[in-house]
Amino acid sequence: MSTKLVVGDFNKSSWSFRAWLVLVAADVAFETLQIKLEQSDTRQRILEHSPSGKVPALLLDDVVINDSLAISEYIADTYPAANLWPQDSRGKALARAAAAEMHSGFTHLRTQMSFGLNTGDIPESLTAETREEIVRVFAIWNQLREVSGSTQFLCGDFGIVDAMFVPVVFRFRRYGIAIPAQLQGYVENILGYAPVQQWLKLAAQEV
Repeated sequence: MSTKLVVGDFNKSSWSFRAWLVLVAADVAFETLQIKLEQSDTRQRILEHSPSGKVPALLLDDVVINDSLAISEYIADTYPAANLWPQDSRGKALARAAAAEMHSGFTHLRTQMSFGLNTGDIPESLTAETREEIVRVFAIWNQLREVSGSTQFLCGDFGIVDAMFVPVVFRFRRYGIAIPAQLQGYVENILGYAPVQQWLKLAAQEV
């Protein structure tokens, strides 16, 4: 079966980043098709592959799966040996809930702290709502690590829930958000994760 993943810019597309990480973590053989964003023909080119008009999109022989979380769920079901979700039912439910919350929420954080791989930016004065969402992210990370007992990623090995939060790690790094001491090791593990480093190299080549 032919498997292709349509992504946007490595430096800009946080949702592409998430889906790409899941495929790499599962050791999926796939081809990456990149479409430059914010160009006059961007939408037309994306629509040639994805009816949603958005990236990422997973192209299989006879179907297109759009949306990063749907792509992740498909990969988890198709490659169960990758253990992209925790194996115990409680941990899996909590990880799914966290991934879904990240997928649909944190709108203030996203608005005030746009995604980027650079560092040293100074955000505008953060609103109370944005600060609350930052605290909520830390609470989710703490809860998952406490329940799983993991000292590496959120639930043991790198999984879908980690992929969902990787762009947030980069948002925090970009704007100099202080990381609680007990979570600094997690952030370091994310930044040092080989596929994350691979994405950063692709982004550097893009520039």
